[in-house]
Amino acid sequence: MTTTDTLTLPLLPLTAGVVLPGMVVTLALETEESQAAATAAERADRTLVLVPRRAAGGYADVGTVARIEDVGALPNGQRATVVRGLRRAHLGAGAADPHGGTATWVEVRPVEAGPASEEAHRLARELRATVEVIFDRRRAPRRVDFFGGVSDPGEVADTAGYWPDLSYERKVELLEVVDVEERLRLVLEWAKEHLADLDLREHINNEVNEGLEARQREFLLRQQLGAIQKELGELTGDEGEDGDAASRFRRLLGERDLPEAVAAAVTKEIARFERMSEQSPERGWVQTWLEWVFDVPWGIQAEDRLNLEEAQAVLDADHTGLDEVKERILEHLAVRKLRADRAAETDEDAPPPDGRRGSGAILTLVGPPGVGKTSLGASIARALGRPFVRVALGGVRDEAEIRGHRRTYVGAQPGRLVRAMKEAGAMNPVILLDEVDKLGGDWRGDPAAALLEVLDPAQNHTFADHYLEVELDLSDVVFLATANQLDTVAGPLLDRMEIVSLDGYTEDEKVAIARDHLFRRQRAAAGLREDEVTIDEGALRSLVREHTREAGVRSLERALARLLRKVATRIARSGDSVVVAVDAALVRELLGKPRFRDEVHERTSVAGVATGLAVTGVGGDVLFVEATAMPGEAGSPGLTVTGQLGDVMKESAQIALSFVRSRADELGCGPDGFDGRRFHVHFPAGAVPKDGPSAGVTMTTALVSLLTGRLVKPTLAMTGEVTLQGKVLPIGGVKQKVLAAHRAGLTEVLLPRGNEADLDDIPEPIRAEVTIHLCSDVRQVLELALEPAPEVAVAA
Repeated sequence: MTTTDTLTLPLLPLTAGVVLPGMVVTLALETEESQAAATAAERADRTLVLVPRRAAGGYADVGTVARIEDVGALPNGQRATVVRGLRRAHLGAGAADPHGGTATWVEVRPVEAGPASEEAHRLARELRATVEVIFDRRRAPRRVDFFGGVSDPGEVADTAGYWPDLSYERKVELLEVVDVEERLRLVLEWAKEHLADLDLREHINNEVNEGLEARQREFLLRQQLGAIQKELGELTGDEGEDGDAASRFRRLLGERDLPEAVAAAVTKEIARFERMSEQSPERGWVQTWLEWVFDVPWGIQAEDRLNLEEAQAVLDADHTGLDEVKERILEHLAVRKLRADRAAETDEDAPPPDGRRGSGAILTLVGPPGVGKTSLGASIARALGRPFVRVALGGVRDEAEIRGHRRTYVGAQPGRLVRAMKEAGAMNPVILLDEVDKLGGDWRGDPAAALLEVLDPAQNHTFADHYLEVELDLSDVVFLATANQLDTVAGPLLDRMEIVSLDGYTEDEKVAIARDHLFRRQRAAAGLREDEVTIDEGALRSLVREHTREAGVRSLERALARLLRKVATRIARSGDSVVVAVDAALVRELLGKPRFRDEVHERTSVAGVATGLAVTGVGGDVLFVEATAMPGEAGSPGLTVTGQLGDVMKESAQIALSFVRSRADELGCGPDGFDGRRFHVHFPAGAVPKDGPSAGVTMTTALVSLLTGRLVKPTLAMTGEVTLQGKVLPIGGVKQKVLAAHRAGLTEVLLPRGNEADLDDIPEPIRAEVTIHLCSDVRQVLELALEPAPEVAVAA
């Protein structure tokens, strides 16, 4: 090889391709650097040097001196140039643009090839022959056109630059090999490697084709065997124990009363199933789908118990109280009974115009934990005479849990509703959607959105499960949803629900529940016989008042279980057959000191403390508000509110202070009470989050009590939202709050006058023991809540 004199040419770096000598390519000038190089080449006799980038970083040591043949634009408007590779060149040091442009110039030493050796010609012929064999393996037409009449050995090697199977790294390596013989050997090695790969592929394809032919023969033989077995079954009247799978599915299709659309889909899938080879993975998917379809109880209806008296007796035997829920279930039964009677009279069996045949119900039982929402579902199913299925939704975040997976997924299966129908064995079960307020959503979808169709009576008669892909009629299902609170339930889903509130039990109801239900269950759990232990009403009231304070009865049952375990221990140790009579004194002896005591009198014995009412996730509760004042500091805020409060409650505190300051003279606080003072309002139990506007009147009362020195009545609690004008606005959760006040031993409750209609929800025994005052203005609240001002003694 010989080299010519050093030249200085514009440098155009390549980032996505390699241009070899003899190649004519079109380059898109996408960067400013490439555009500057093309412009500079116009001043260098339209010549420049092309250098590819290495995959590991940096540029190659050898580039291609190229000439610009044409300059234009691509269809997208991008500037482009057509270049022809001339020869290789070694790169030298960089140089400044002699014309003062922005392009990068570089010194190059072009490589000129000398006469080709005999070995080079031999290698070129061998490469040509190898390439022809490759084209034969690929069955490519016009294989001789690949070299285009090229005869020079170096040019024959460089035609590998057009090879689409050659990687970018190998093309850069080919460019950097200057010696012709070495370059030919390198390309020949790559061609033989590719030829060996083609031979291996052809060998594998031949084996696969032979396997396919064997499976096809096996499939045909099995089809013939199935036909023979079918003929033998018809002759003998017996298909064996179960026959083959396809015959079993066809027999089930004839036995089951499937809807027309479902029967058509099943018939189509059975035909596909029969045509499939046993080795086909799709055969297993189709068989699983058919199994699931036949597991759905199409056309099977559980017979309703339409006797209202029997249903009432079942509900009363299982649950004490809960009259509103029981009344709603009896209404549902009455409607079904009348519809059945009217249909029998008119002999009508045609479906209604909207396609819904069923008369299901969708009820949502909302209440604190332990009030019996979940167990009520089983009682309702027993009262209706229907099967009962519980679907736990707490923590479910995948939409496919409701609608099922597509059949293309590995391990796909129907959603929980289809599985519930299979478990129930009837198309009209009672399905309990437990903890619907604890549904979540993430990248897998929103299960609450999938429930919109399920809980809509106008849509659920055509419910579509993604796995079954056939319509499922849910209009005859009684859906019961349970939730502790409605704040976390999506608005559209809440709009489809009929809400039934279970706000908690009174003390008398808890005693009755413990006597009639809990005691018998826990006595059996403790291994005690009926003649070994008795319990009187005083002991039960002691458990309710002194050891539990809740809206439901779950803690009461745990306390009763603990008590009976101690009784069982005493009997087991004595070894004698004795009868243990549990009274209030024995409760204190076995369970120790009371866990709860009346602390309202103690907490409100100083000015600035008021008793409020709130609703939490576990029911109603008593809420204390403490207010104090201190000398203010420069730049400090006029009000500090603590107790892990939400923004709404903090705003209510600011409104209460603003109202008191604006009416200071009228309320007897005096304007001097605010000068240079900073107020602090605190809600104890700071670890419990609190929010909402209903503590407005309580905070206002606490501030007025602090400024006037008048104590808040220890027997009174209050709730209501306050405005800057002193108006008392209605709030929610009235029943739960009044029950909480009664549990705490309070005898008076102040409520907004706007909640007067909610008083009907409060049980009559509670209204007889708790005096309820309705107020529309804060001044009425202060007049009822504050004790008279202390008298100041005057010296004689």
